[in-house]
Amino acid sequence: MNPDLSKLQPYPFERLNKLKAGVTPPEELEHIALSIGEPKHPAPDFVRQELIEQLHTLSGYPTTKGLPELRSTIANWAEKRFQLNPGSLDPEHNILPCNGTREALFAITQSVIDRNQSATPLVVSPNPFYQIYEGAAYLAGAEPYFLNCLEENNFQPDYDAVPTDVWQRCQLLFLCSPGNPTGNVTSIEQLKKLIALADQYDFIIAADECYSEIYFDENQPPVGLLQACAELGRNDYRRCLAFHSLSKRSNLPGLRSGFVAGDGELLQKFLLFRTYHGCSMPIYTQRASISAWEDEQHVVTNRDLYRAKFDAVLDRLEGVLEVNRPDAGFYLWPKTPIDDETFARELFAQQNITVLAGSYLSRQSGSSNPGSNRVRMALVAPLEECIEAAERIQRFVASL
Repeated sequence: MNPDLSKLQPYPFERLNKLKAGVTPPEELEHIALSIGEPKHPAPDFVRQELIEQLHTLSGYPTTKGLPELRSTIANWAEKRFQLNPGSLDPEHNILPCNGTREALFAITQSVIDRNQSATPLVVSPNPFYQIYEGAAYLAGAEPYFLNCLEENNFQPDYDAVPTDVWQRCQLLFLCSPGNPTGNVTSIEQLKKLIALADQYDFIIAADECYSEIYFDENQPPVGLLQACAELGRNDYRRCLAFHSLSKRSNLPGLRSGFVAGDGELLQKFLLFRTYHGCSMPIYTQRASISAWEDEQHVVTNRDLYRAKFDAVLDRLEGVLEVNRPDAGFYLWPKTPIDDETFARELFAQQNITVLAGSYLSRQSGSSNPGSNRVRMALVAPLEECIEAAERIQRFVASL
């Protein structure tokens, strides 16, 4: 077996199941799950219909590079959404479809890490973080290096405090904006500074932007890495890769459809890896994805649903927990009046609500685990369930 498998920690939901084991919640209360970031809004009808109409393509092998029509649709969407220079995203060289961001974020790490260095390569990551970043780093022969995201710094890593020797060993920097679980958005000024650091120290930036289409102000959508490149006149997107998905944007987590865009030279080599990796997207999925990327109205409607839930839940949790509206995304990241594991277990035991202990999403770095005494609440359930959950949480906190 690959010895690096021994470095992988149990996934957060495995730890959560163990925490809840043996606990029997009140039978009279319906379970409300706020733990998993799985959208529960209906999938668009027109996407479902397109899937049905494309089932005849089951008889054909898909190509790893994907349909030209899909890549062109993605390029058009990204250029418009992130105010890129028209034609700067070449569908032939700057776009690769992928089976959701999770698969691509893991695979890109295996592709870009050079193990043949005198010092062990580093993959620099926010902390807390999406667990794929850590696992991908270890299995690529690198070590993760965590940057704490603390409230006093608006949940942004303090990049200025990163030692020079860390940047020198860094081969891949993971960004997550909007952040999971903090909901913070990296500014375009900070993105430009990170691009300059990537040039100086020769590392790659992988920007996980899968929550970018869930935000509150229609006039201020979150900025993206490729947008920062465009403002710098960096039309080759050198060292920069952005990852997007239909899972959150279009309520299609089961479709497993996304893309990676950016540096054409990197993507050419990544395509070679993926050709051997066996991860081509089914043609019917590609055709359905085209219809989703071409339509924005269902995405606007989706954001309206989330706004209503945040308004209702935050109104009920005011004065109950220390919690703020995030910049974007669909998570709340409140402080807990007791330690996060006890809070999560007892909330389930008393109110039949599942939330994720924040320390399960983080690692001890320096003197602290930045997820300690916080929980992640995913406002993915219907509005009525979210309101009911907030009212139960009120009662639970009052009982402490």
